[in-house]
Amino acid sequence: MSTVMLRCAASMGVLASTLLTNPALAQDTAKAPATAEQSPVGEIVVTAQRRSERSLDVPITITTLSDKTLDDAGVRQLSDMAKVVPALRFDKSGVYTQPTIRGVGTAIATSGGGPNVATYVDGFFLPSAAATDFQLLKVQSVQVLKGPQGTLFGRNTTGGAILVTTADPSETPGGEMRVSYGRFDTVEAQAYATGALAKGVALDVEGLYRRGDGFQTNIVDGNDQIGKYNRWSVRTGLKVEISPDVSAVLRYTHSQSDDPSALMHNAFVDGDGTRWVYQYTPTGYYATKPNEVALQPGDGIGAKTNTDVVQGTIKADLGFANLTSYTQLRNERVNSVQDLDATALPIFTIGIGSNSKTFTQELLLNSKAGSRLQWTTGVYYFRNRDSWPTEAKLGTAPFVKNGESGTLSQAIAVFGDATYEITPQLFVTAGARYSHDWVDQAFFERALTASVYEDANGNAVPFPADVPLYTRFYVPKLTNDRVTPRFVIRFKPDDSSSLYASFTQGYKAGLLNVGGYSYRQVKPETINAYELGYKYARNGITAELSGFYYDYKNLQVSSFQAGTARITNAASSEIYGIEGQVSARVTSDFTVSAGAAWTHARYKSFPNAPYYQFGDSGFLFETTTNASGFKMQRTPEFTGNIAASYGIDLAEGRLNLSSNLYYTSSFYFGIAEQFRQKGYALLGLRAEWTDASEKYSVAVFGENVTDHRYRSAVNYASLGIGSVWAAPATYGVTLGVKY
Repeated sequence: MSTVMLRCAASMGVLASTLLTNPALAQDTAKAPATAEQSPVGEIVVTAQRRSERSLDVPITITTLSDKTLDDAGVRQLSDMAKVVPALRFDKSGVYTQPTIRGVGTAIATSGGGPNVATYVDGFFLPSAAATDFQLLKVQSVQVLKGPQGTLFGRNTTGGAILVTTADPSETPGGEMRVSYGRFDTVEAQAYATGALAKGVALDVEGLYRRGDGFQTNIVDGNDQIGKYNRWSVRTGLKVEISPDVSAVLRYTHSQSDDPSALMHNAFVDGDGTRWVYQYTPTGYYATKPNEVALQPGDGIGAKTNTDVVQGTIKADLGFANLTSYTQLRNERVNSVQDLDATALPIFTIGIGSNSKTFTQELLLNSKAGSRLQWTTGVYYFRNRDSWPTEAKLGTAPFVKNGESGTLSQAIAVFGDATYEITPQLFVTAGARYSHDWVDQAFFERALTASVYEDANGNAVPFPADVPLYTRFYVPKLTNDRVTPRFVIRFKPDDSSSLYASFTQGYKAGLLNVGGYSYRQVKPETINAYELGYKYARNGITAELSGFYYDYKNLQVSSFQAGTARITNAASSEIYGIEGQVSARVTSDFTVSAGAAWTHARYKSFPNAPYYQFGDSGFLFETTTNASGFKMQRTPEFTGNIAASYGIDLAEGRLNLSSNLYYTSSFYFGIAEQFRQKGYALLGLRAEWTDASEKYSVAVFGENVTDHRYRSAVNYASLGIGSVWAAPATYGVTLGVKY
């Protein structure tokens, strides 16, 4: 490990020298606050350590995106951020979205499972993978924290955390509306309004609607609207200033979607021309072009989601410290239907439901700013009950029940983190989190498509012949206890630069794989992360450089068989790399930015990795292989982006021209170096004119303007491997008004 870190440190020094003497490579993040506030000199303020601080002073690699940066880059929903954040990917398993940072992520959703990268909106954790890729509503900023955040943000942050900050209701009346129309008959409308109900009482409300025909065509019946979708949401908030020292915000959000796009796949075709479906399917039924799918009419392939969320935030100034309470109730329902064989033949279709009810409560206590000792402490409780009913259809028969699984997952944690100023140039940070997790009331039913279950030792056991279908099998309770520490030393040569070295630990709770008909407990995964970092901010130029090394053990790796989620522990992996991002205001009108990450991620020991291959009958089946030394899935070695923004006065208004170029090297969607996606580049362009009053605006935009065709996901199962293709070139126009 020491050799790797020394190489990283040397490379960082070279990059720092190059970037700081080359401002033409940089971007204006001085205008990109991490929250609604900036310091008087325009420095970025973040909440990565659960308190407001200059980003320069926070010893964590952070990518911060303002609302303007998000608009300029065409970021309309959370997954679009991959275009502007180095080492970040958003992948999907059907309707379920799983972010990956620096190679740390999960590949499948199941009962009692959870993310490796936690997403927070206004301080509230989003536990469901179906709700992670949401439309962005009145967002002020997004912070992406790289590396495990196990001390301050909890158990499921082995890869990092994404923090989304939205606007609070305001007593000052205001509002805005935007309407867009684009290719494939895509329509989007968004409106927001806020104002006072009484002195000290403010209300806001926001609505969003988006629909489109999709770009796919069904080669069986010629339907070019097979990917038609719609999404809508309403969000409202009430803010009350109870006293000069106490305020409360109550929010309610309802969202719905009917979107088949993540399940619109065709046969995956390997580099040698092999179609990864049942080999004896008549050739004429294959669909292999990016804009084609092969579905029998009436299959009903798609996914519907329905979510209700109530959140309450109370902030109180206690004199010696600031107290914040976060209370959340979530009710999420998902229903998806997928063609598992990736052909036009009616072989096997599965329906998967997911219903979850979540309650979270957190109390956070922060010290007052200004003293040499800054500290944060708190307690956290999490409770999630879910059920996953499934149904299946063989051939043209109607759907029938295929079983169900469910769990009750709970966690309680206490944590503390403190930074002490030894001298004005030297700071030390220490923190720890104690987590107690337990899973009980876990069950699976004997399913129509399952003939065996897995015992506690991992052995396949036939279901007893006298046990009828849908009999419930209850799995014994699972408990985990874990302490995740954090240590940092930071040196501040002057007020515009900072150097740090850190050790942090991440932890993803163990789970019961009831979705895989298993009694075997899945071990918690842990990650020890070492990082060296450098930050600089002066005269409109900012830079961040970091070198990192991860020792990653007991990875929870997942695969999908015919209606069964299979989860195993990979023994260990090793990840290291270098990451950098720079920004600069070249002139008052012209800003540029660049970011890049090189990540070396390998399974050190994985002797029983899931592996797909063809049998003599022509069917696919899942076996195992030794993946030790293989590249980790969904982890390109290089990702980077370059962005520019240029503003000029035009026609008694302001014209802003912006562009963003994103590149990723090749990677594998599958675990054992299977299902490769070659490298690709995406170019986005935008031109927006705003009148002198800044009340009216009109924008034209284009995404993937070079029309590059690439896979956004691969749905793999033991019946067929399907490619989900990303949209081709898209373009449109947006009209906006503010008051």
